[in-house]
Amino acid sequence: MAELPDAAAQILRAHAPFIHAVVQACANPALRSQLAPMLQAAEDQGWGRLVTAIRAILEGKRERAVLLGLDDEDRVIAEAILAGIQDPAHLPPLQAQGDAGSAAPGLAAMIMASARGDMRAFAALAEMAEQMVRAGGDMARLGGIMRRLIDGERDADLLTRGMGPLGRGLVLNILNELARLGTH
Repeated sequence: MAELPDAAAQILRAHAPFIHAVVQACANPALRSQLAPMLQAAEDQGWGRLVTAIRAILEGKRERAVLLGLDDEDRVIAEAILAGIQDPAHLPPLQAQGDAGSAAPGLAAMIMASARGDMRAFAALAEMAEQMVRAGGDMARLGGIMRRLIDGERDADLLTRGMGPLGRGLVLNILNELARLGTH
């Protein structure tokens, strides 16, 4: 990717799994239903305008008009999705950098959906885990524990063994979100 200002680069790092999932769903309509938990989590966090823009993109709209009304962070995410659709080489790398908490709600929602038998969510999570493993480092370790999370493992010490602080932070945020989702 081209060099970006620090704020935009940080936004892309923090939301890379989400951006990849949306681009994959645009390329493969069979994957779209598993985005529902991620989009709902984003909407619940107050990202309604971004979700509206993403739904327009999923419907095939590629004009820059879908960016109208978005704040700076949402615009960076939507632009990355549009660029990734046009050329996957422009997708942000999947790495354990940036704010560990921002990816947790979407990943937790997909883990919960997979655990409840949603095969589309399971397939999307498996594909994301595969990409994480290829990314190496803490992302590879996170990709490697996805099945354990789906199967109900919640022991933070076991799940974070061998991870650095960013990876541990992301796993702890996912576990907190899973606990929150489990109480509803």
